[in-house]
Amino acid sequence: MRPGVVVALASASLLVLGAAPGDRHPPLPERMADTGGGTQLITAQAPRTDATSGTVTWWDLRDGHWMRTGSAVARFGAKGLTEGGSRKQGTNTTPTGLYDLPFAFGIKAAPYGTAAPYRRVRQESWWCQDNNSRSYNRWTEPRPADCRATESEHLIAYATQYAYAFVIGFNYERPVHGRGAGIFLHVNGRGATAGCVSVPRGAMRRILEWADPAREPHIAIGTVDGATAITAY
Repeated sequence: MRPGVVVALASASLLVLGAAPGDRHPPLPERMADTGGGTQLITAQAPRTDATSGTVTWWDLRDGHWMRTGSAVARFGAKGLTEGGSRKQGTNTTPTGLYDLPFAFGIKAAPYGTAAPYRRVRQESWWCQDNNSRSYNRWTEPRPADCRATESEHLIAYATQYAYAFVIGFNYERPVHGRGAGIFLHVNGRGATAGCVSVPRGAMRRILEWADPAREPHIAIGTVDGATAITAY
């Protein structure tokens, strides 16, 4: 995550995600203020801040231009999207901003070709979301005594969603208690998320096969209509 970076994903007049032949608009990443400095990027766009669905697209920088590699329908928080720096835990909103992808994980074995660090979920794997715990917004094995089970996610209990996932670096490097924990890019469940970004299982596998840590992939989350400038903290 890059402190103080303004990420302008798009405006209403720049709805096209990729540049077709003869298209006067450059690809979306070339219209952004910052893409994280690497040569791979995931964009997660919703049409409005109150939307619960949109599009995830993954891009490669080749010969100085961003090329769309794949895309999928995405789901967002049940209460839409909100600015990452002011988000509150428990609001069921997806934080906007530009974030790194610290590591991947899953109940299933990593898809063949996965280069990102990948942690296999076990029975004792938890994600601590207890604001009073020293392990706030961290994977723990086992769950520490100061992290209540009622304020944490037992990862293995989410067989569908966490078959494959990427940790989104929101509030991760230096966690601010109360801002939110456990924001992932994961497989679709039955509907909108509690604040994560989700995609179909096949798309999640393709993203894991595609992502290369040596190319510093990031994820940018925002809206198509450009209703707000997105500041990552």
